[in-house]
Amino acid sequence: MVFLNEIAASLGISVWLLVVVFIWSFVWKLLALWKSARRKQIVWFVVFALVNTLGILEILYIYIFSDMMSPKKSRNIQDKTTRKKRR
Repeated sequence: MVFLNEIAASLGISVWLLVVVFIWSFVWKLLALWKSARRKQIVWFVVFALVNTLGILEILYIYIFSDMMSPKKSRNIQDKTTRKKRR
């Protein structure tokens, strides 16, 4: 706890705010790592593992970048299912 007090004092913030920021960042990082791993996007996974942006990059990935590929995949799946039904 002394270590956290020293970090918080050097940043000029309270220890509780430092803990909240840490938890916030950790949760978003885990969600982004999980989603990028499930989609087999190795580059994104490595970026999230190495870069800490307090959750900003992770949030952008989850809500914007990862969904950019979803409509294409879902259209391909729908096309394949409708083709089978037509034959």
